[in-house]
Amino acid sequence: MSHNSLTLLTIFVSLTTVTATSRLITDDGSYKPILSLNPLSLTDELQLCEQTYGFLPCNTTVLGNLFLILVYGYLMFLAATFLSSGSELMLEILGPGIVGGLFLPILGALPDAMLILVSGLSGSPETAQDQVSVGMGLLAGSTVMLLTVIWGACIIIGKCDIQDSIAIDNQDTKGFNLVGSGVSTDIWTSYSAMIMAVSVLPFIVVQFPQIFHSTSGRHLAVLIGLIVSISLLIAYCVYQVYQPNLQKRRIAFAKHKHVRSGILRLFNSVDVNGDGHLSLVELRALVVGMQLNAINLNEDDAIDKVMKEFDTSGDEQVDFQEFVTGIANWLEEARRTKISSIAGPDYIHDYHEETKRQHYLLGDEGGDDEENRVDDPRRTTAKAVLLLLLGTLIAAVFADPLVDAVDGFSTATSIPSFFISFIALPLATNSSESVSAIIFASRKKQRSASLTFSELYGAATMNNVLCLSVFLALVYARGLTWDFSSEVLVIVIVCIVMGVFGSLRTTFPLWTSFIAFILYPLSLVLVYVLDYVFGWS
Repeated sequence: MSHNSLTLLTIFVSLTTVTATSRLITDDGSYKPILSLNPLSLTDELQLCEQTYGFLPCNTTVLGNLFLILVYGYLMFLAATFLSSGSELMLEILGPGIVGGLFLPILGALPDAMLILVSGLSGSPETAQDQVSVGMGLLAGSTVMLLTVIWGACIIIGKCDIQDSIAIDNQDTKGFNLVGSGVSTDIWTSYSAMIMAVSVLPFIVVQFPQIFHSTSGRHLAVLIGLIVSISLLIAYCVYQVYQPNLQKRRIAFAKHKHVRSGILRLFNSVDVNGDGHLSLVELRALVVGMQLNAINLNEDDAIDKVMKEFDTSGDEQVDFQEFVTGIANWLEEARRTKISSIAGPDYIHDYHEETKRQHYLLGDEGGDDEENRVDDPRRTTAKAVLLLLLGTLIAAVFADPLVDAVDGFSTATSIPSFFISFIALPLATNSSESVSAIIFASRKKQRSASLTFSELYGAATMNNVLCLSVFLALVYARGLTWDFSSEVLVIVIVCIVMGVFGSLRTTFPLWTSFIAFILYPLSLVLVYVLDYVFGWS
């Protein structure tokens, strides 16, 4: 954003939504508010407005703080996007393993961790104690949103017909049948759900004094919880490095997408003998002719998958109508996932190049290093480092004013900051993960569904170990009071319910999405009732 744009933005906020505050410089250099004129109120009153960094706009009005939440929230979304793009480019240079298993999950949770950190760093311990509820709201809201709203949306978007307890790929004829339509995943996704359920252990440890109604030992419980949380974080990262099943699924998915994009470019010459049908022999000739050896392709497996997608009649050959329908489905997918933001005649080429790039980004453990090498490693490295630095810088700079804006909105509306951060902040920090999950779910395949839900469980796990470690370290270092029993209860309930649910079954009928959706408002109601009716907080 240019300097002129920032100036106009500041003027707009100052004149329309914020409280203009006159301040007098005293002898000791401090500022004393003299008059506060709020254009949206009927009376003038003395109000204090503290400017973050001394130059960003500040206000005490509802609309002004809402505007700042939207602006800073969008900047945090950009930070998350830059971090995601930069970390994927690092895969092109360093390959999977440590990068994919350790580096990428940590970077994915960095915006959340940064907001949690700054929520308790600024000001006196009393101020930090007041603002740290913003961090807890983000921690709880992020986990709950991923496992309820996004989880349920992926079930609806990715639903297929269920036959013999298995969802049939690309077959969605039963509509919104609560039992006969749904999603199937693989066994590794169940393991991810199980790991996610276990990751709530530090929350339970830190709650031991409250569970036994003890007023002493809370600070020690925070320290023990911190040690357990860090230990689980290390164990989870080591597991990701040495058992990169999620990365392998991404590699397999990228391979299949690359095959499909190649066929799209050659579909005019598919029917070699002109008999109006595509046989296995013609399919084999087509796949061999595409020269996809650079991705270490299993030709028999690729041909079987393409035939399965196209041959809806089951006669082991693809007629003209089946081919047209299959190509139409692929063309629609190419349009949805095109690189360019403007549809044009080159979208198939863009799709082909994007799938090829995704394959190289994800790496291939069985490929030829010479074939998979990066054409310009220096340029790619520079771009990756730039994106990572830019994302980290934006997250570090604007996390503090975003927390201040949430706190200001809470003061102006008398709504507890926990509920504001629970609802609003995850939309900024987890939107890229949510969009990615929904896109994968829309493929309507068991393979893509497995990848979708594995990533959701993985993101929740990182919240429970990495973000909680930051939060507990902050509470312990600053001597803050751990008084978040209702919030912890909500996180534990949602993670255990969805974790056990996901670990005990691999097929999820459509009715399971409603269980996930209901858990979201119930979480908010439970916190409110426990804190403001039963006085837990």
